[in-house]
Amino acid sequence: MRFLAACLVLAFSGAAAAQSDYPNRPLRLVVTVPPGGAADFIARLVGGKISESLGQPVVVENRGGAGGTIAADAVAKAAPDGYTLLQNSITTHGVGPHLYASLPYDPVRDFAPVSGLALLPLIMAVNSDLPSRNVSEFIAYTKANPVNFASSGNGGAPHMAAELFKSVTGAPLTHVPYKGSGPAVADLVGGRVQIMFDAAPSLIAHIRGGKLRALAAASAQRNRLLPEVPTFAELGYPRIAVSLWYGVLAPAGTPAPVIRKLNTEITRALESADVRDRLQAQGAEPMPGTPEAFASFMREEMAKWAPVVRQSGIKLD
Repeated sequence: MRFLAACLVLAFSGAAAAQSDYPNRPLRLVVTVPPGGAADFIARLVGGKISESLGQPVVVENRGGAGGTIAADAVAKAAPDGYTLLQNSITTHGVGPHLYASLPYDPVRDFAPVSGLALLPLIMAVNSDLPSRNVSEFIAYTKANPVNFASSGNGGAPHMAAELFKSVTGAPLTHVPYKGSGPAVADLVGGRVQIMFDAAPSLIAHIRGGKLRALAAASAQRNRLLPEVPTFAELGYPRIAVSLWYGVLAPAGTPAPVIRKLNTEITRALESADVRDRLQAQGAEPMPGTPEAFASFMREEMAKWAPVVRQSGIKLD
């Protein structure tokens, strides 16, 4: 019995020591998309900042594919020691749990929330050749003319924002998925599709150049990059509120002191002037908060998207 007690004391002491000198080697931040784009930019910006305060490199690893499930599965099965983290999103922990018939992990039980990172509100834009000058005119137009909407891919935030718009307004739109925002926006500008929801940085040059017309912002406040564009809430559609969002998760079982340290450093990074300014220049808003607040946010997102996915009938393998 004394031997067992001694072993337990040694094990506890070893774990405590490991936590007290955390981190003592590089961290890996797994991103659910290929390099380039908003998610990668945010991961590298915040990862670079916290590496300075942690004294260890934060290595960004891009593992795109299958709507983020490949990256999420890898992190869910990683050692819960704080050295492997997931940059999650609305795709993995908002829409995804309802889209996929089965997942190789549990999106709630297999992860420990660390912190939110950033929100990137979406804008509704139409090809400028359409006669619609506002949302009401556009809805009326869709009921008299066939209208196609573009997205960056099945199940992503731009796709689901349009599905939410359809469910709230009754506008009959046909989905045309693309492999990424770039080709989708190119066809929107070219008039091969008529409408798209996307983040302002993807659309703003074409809006200012007169090729696209922004009709509404799907955010609580007006988008800082397009302050002249009204929000859906101002137009009488408060339910149409969609942002790309990103956060950080660790594998379930990661020690609480490690979670707290990571949360503290991420919060400090997001509140620093240089990180905040670079995020806002890209139309993103910092989203710091406690692990508990981020867990609550994700529960609300998953509950919000369940009926939208159900009504759309979308299922992915």
